[in-house]
Amino acid sequence: MISFKSNKVVAIGEAMIEMAVVGDNQYRRNFAGDTYNTAWHMAQLLGGNAVVGFVTCVGTDTLSDAFVAELKQDGLDLTAVRRISDRTMGLYLIALDGVERSFHYWRSASAATCLADDPDWLANAVEGAGLIHVSGITLAILAPESRVRLLRVLKQARAEGVRVSFDPNVRPKLWTSTQEIRTTVSDFLAVTDIALPSFDDEQLIWGDETPEKTIKRLDGAGVAEIIVKNGEAPTMGQSFAVPAPAITGIRDTSGAGDAFNAGYLVARLQGKGSRDAVDLGHEVSGEVIRHFGARIPKQNIPKLVL
Repeated sequence: MISFKSNKVVAIGEAMIEMAVVGDNQYRRNFAGDTYNTAWHMAQLLGGNAVVGFVTCVGTDTLSDAFVAELKQDGLDLTAVRRISDRTMGLYLIALDGVERSFHYWRSASAATCLADDPDWLANAVEGAGLIHVSGITLAILAPESRVRLLRVLKQARAEGVRVSFDPNVRPKLWTSTQEIRTTVSDFLAVTDIALPSFDDEQLIWGDETPEKTIKRLDGAGVAEIIVKNGEAPTMGQSFAVPAPAITGIRDTSGAGDAFNAGYLVARLQGKGSRDAVDLGHEVSGEVIRHFGARIPKQNIPKLVL
């Protein structure tokens, strides 16, 4: 079973200004982003039992100030946040059709696209970590040369015993082609210890007919631990399937996969096996979809703590 050399976690990626639906033509401003959602939920679940940091770049404007203040208030490590004066945070707006969501993005000036511009800064940002979490969106927002720098940092970290978790989380509009997605994802699977894909993404990009085919392909790529999320269908591991629990009171499915990742990784960091870790992943993802936006309200977090 995979072990971790420290209880420090860093997630790498982009946080955006989120405009979440809360009523007819009403929106609430928040901050969200796939790896940020995962890191934030992990920090709340772990409390003082681990250091959880978010590696990103933001601007020096008032909204970026508010984001950094929120990180501090919510107990995340600020040392890996870099400020860039001529950039700001991207923005997205959630559109709901019933409880299913779609997104509208404004990210051309996003500071996070610069997060791998300085490889020395990036290497320092992940120093001491036991687990690094990245996603396909992290890769998609970076220029090709920046992806190469990030890959080198992850390779060096793994050589020093750090574990890497990777959610391919495909957003086709962020890529130039399916082939670019396949090539880039394959490069990063080569430095992945824990893969957390969603089956609909794998089916779309790779043509996998079943979650079992996804597991076989990722196992062939050398990934040690594979968990395939599949909506209301069972979550699949290499030697088990866990039925997804029935959820009532669903309001917004935003962030479900990110929340699952948080619950799963927290359980693994605390020594739980993969099968048991899926249960916490389901619990956290089941809670986030009962609320508007991509993160669980803080007052609803304590009942989820292991």
